[in-house]
Amino acid sequence: MNGRHELKFNINDSDCAQLRARLQGVAKPDEHAIEGGYKIRSLYFDNYTDKAVIEKLSGLSRREKFRLRYYNGDTTFIRLERKSKANRLAYKESALITAEQCEALLMGKYDCLRQPGAALMMELYTKIRYQNLRPRNIVEYHREAYVYHAGNVRVTFDSNIRTSNSTAGFLKSELTTIPAAGMSVLELKYDGFLPDIIRDVLQIGWRNQTEFSKYVAARLV
Repeated sequence: MNGRHELKFNINDSDCAQLRARLQGVAKPDEHAIEGGYKIRSLYFDNYTDKAVIEKLSGLSRREKFRLRYYNGDTTFIRLERKSKANRLAYKESALITAEQCEALLMGKYDCLRQPGAALMMELYTKIRYQNLRPRNIVEYHREAYVYHAGNVRVTFDSNIRTSNSTAGFLKSELTTIPAAGMSVLELKYDGFLPDIIRDVLQIGWRNQTEFSKYVAARLV
């Protein structure tokens, strides 16, 4: 599993519109996205000492978090993901999980994760038992994504970031949420190098990088 560079920048609506227009001239929309972007809903796990929040706010060089995620309200395709950071590189592992397994997990029936050959599910099951991880918070937002093949670059614009602590409603189409951030977030991910054309289009040289975390922002609302 190879790590990727991951940079984040806070931007306002005007900045977002200008950057989107410039980026569309050199990068292609993500082939999996519908026109105008798509909605992401994620449920994050943490323990009662807020391990994931504290690790992020403390700036630990090695940290991880688990989440469930699906897109555009489609609960037939749900992923369990483990995001981790090590030596400034980001790593992501994922596995498919059924809506039935997800519902059982939300109800505290954690044995649903004990699936033969499902290493990521077993890892979450182990950390539920020994680190007391539990479903803690839902984050929902709109994303526009673009790709540039040289350097395996992926650029996303995330906006309308909202949250709910009603974790039992994760799979429900109607979920009451509240704003979690008053800005949009530009995320830039790439492998070994960042092409100059992307650096110039996004004006990376003078833009202020942030350690913004949607999950942490949601927990601090």
